[in-house]
Amino acid sequence: MSHSENTSPAQDETTPAETPEYPELHHEVGVGPWEGELPEGDHWDPELLAIGDRRNVLDEYRYWSMDAIIAELDTRRHEFHVAIENWQHDMNIGTVVRTANAFLAKEVHIIGRRRWNKRGAMVTDRYQHVRHHPTVEDFVVWAKGEGLAIIGIDIFPDSEQLESYELPRNCVFVFGQEGPGLSDEVHTAAETTLSIEQFGSTRSINAASAAGIAMHAWIRRHVFNQRVS
Repeated sequence: MSHSENTSPAQDETTPAETPEYPELHHEVGVGPWEGELPEGDHWDPELLAIGDRRNVLDEYRYWSMDAIIAELDTRRHEFHVAIENWQHDMNIGTVVRTANAFLAKEVHIIGRRRWNKRGAMVTDRYQHVRHHPTVEDFVVWAKGEGLAIIGIDIFPDSEQLESYELPRNCVFVFGQEGPGLSDEVHTAAETTLSIEQFGSTRSINAASAAGIAMHAWIRRHVFNQRVS
């Protein structure tokens, strides 16, 4: 299943530009300068308090420094990791990083080329730990050293169904390039490969979409099931 720039905090992710054709679609994200007596605490960002915080972050993080947000996220990241092979500058990587941030993955791993297209990440890579592995072998050695189950997501004759598979708590999902899918090296090294059930005419779904489905499956198994048990 084929399936950061150094800017000031205030420049993180700004509001969308107003378009002359649809001015009613324009809206400001975030809040303006802090009003009243300034709050105390190391997590506050003096610049954001002075000029406002237009970043695409949760309201609870308004006016926080980027480092403070990362430190807070680090206290509760989930145990799963996400990896994606990057041999052809896959355009999906940015979206995978953004989704990993939304589901609070421990880390995102780029296997292959170090440079990747960050456009789809929408600046979330600043808050998400991203690690590079030059080769599959390097990645596999790291994963085994961390005690992580390597789980490939792709359509192979020996793939099991994601929907019925008991996902381990400590694992790393690996996704291949859009088109060719997972490399033979990852397929061989993986504890298992999982496919996502489909019902339409296409053979595969987009790699970024598959990543979101797999991450949410882990969340349902290890977060929601715990809440109701």
